[in-house]
Amino acid sequence: MLSGRPGAPVRVRLMAVRTTVAGVLLAAGEGSRFGRPKALVELNGRTLAGRGAELLRSGGADPILIVTGAAPVRLAGTQTVDNPDWRTGMGSSLRAALRALSDAHDVGAVVVALADQPLVGAEAVARLIAAYRAGASVAVAAYDGQPRNPVLLAREHWPEVVATAVGDTGARTFLRARADLVTRVECDTPADLARISAALARSHHGQPPPV
Repeated sequence: MLSGRPGAPVRVRLMAVRTTVAGVLLAAGEGSRFGRPKALVELNGRTLAGRGAELLRSGGADPILIVTGAAPVRLAGTQTVDNPDWRTGMGSSLRAALRALSDAHDVGAVVVALADQPLVGAEAVARLIAAYRAGASVAVAAYDGQPRNPVLLAREHWPEVVATAVGDTGARTFLRARADLVTRVECDTPADLARISAALARSHHGQPPPV
């Protein structure tokens, strides 16, 4: 389900849509509260970085870039972008990813996901990509009507995102300043809610969420 701001029409681009959508996983943080980088934390035998990369791939993104910093992450079938400025916050990782893709002229948009959100499903990525191919230039996954991650950004907006992504705000400054461009994509299907509810129930009983 696609929606803009309440009462506002969905903004549709008139230019041709490049069909290639890259996936970016922001995995550079040190995970101070975890005591180790979140990207390396394992859940049911898989690292969060591995799960994030598979989330993007299964949702239809390709190529997949992983932005690293506090710890090296190497995964088959992905490209690694090292962010030496990772300590300054998530914004520097987003900038590094978009700059790395600047010469990939066949890539028309990017889906940005976070390594520490393993309960996000591949369907969310697929719906964002579908929204882009339907004409949306900025698409945000929404759960119960609230915008969350992941986020899709079309190439024409990358310079503005790079200019405003500072500290830990990531793309939020851009999204708030250009709210007229944002298409919300509802992603909490009954299957999503059942999967998340089951994961939470298992965690309350000291069990890890299911794969």
